Amino acid sequence: MKADPKADAAAVPKSSPKKLIIIIVVAVLVLIAGGGGAAWYFMQGGADGKAAVKEAAPAEPPVYVPLEKFVVNLQPEDGEQYLQIQFTLQVPTLEQVDLIKANMPKIQSRVLLLLSSKRASELNTPEGKRQLSSEIIAAVNEPFVDKGAPQLVSDVLYTSFIIQ
Repeated sequence: MKADPKADAAAVPKSSPKKLIIIIVVAVLVLIAGGGGAAWYFMQGGADGKAAVKEAAPAEPPVYVPLEKFVVNLQPEDGEQYLQIQFTLQVPTLEQVDLIKANMPKIQSRVLLLLSSKRASELNTPEGKRQLSSEIIAAVNEPFVDKGAPQLVSDVLYTSFIIQ
């Protein structure tokens, strides 16, 4: 039982030129819509990228306020020990520098009280020094007047750190 090749050819309907044109037009429209969507996506991403760079760039470079050397007795562990430390505060503006300089006695008092409460074993490790930096920032950022605005010290940069 052989199948008739002419019958198989007759069973497959021929596609009309109208259907072929419609398929091509739909495919072109899909490609155009996809290209337009991709262009919009990348243009939006480029605009957001430029805005993010502008937002990330600080308006002014940070300003540094060096403080005088502090020498304090540490809490006793294995005999008398003292800490000699010098550091610089990082602030965002010159107005903050003026505010800190005008209130330097309060800052010195706060830092001295903080430093004299420490033990040498707490300060010997890098983690201890980082913790001390956080505590100094918190102490200096406390408002100088009741219900006043806090200072904007963002970092403590050690320039000398000696424990004896």
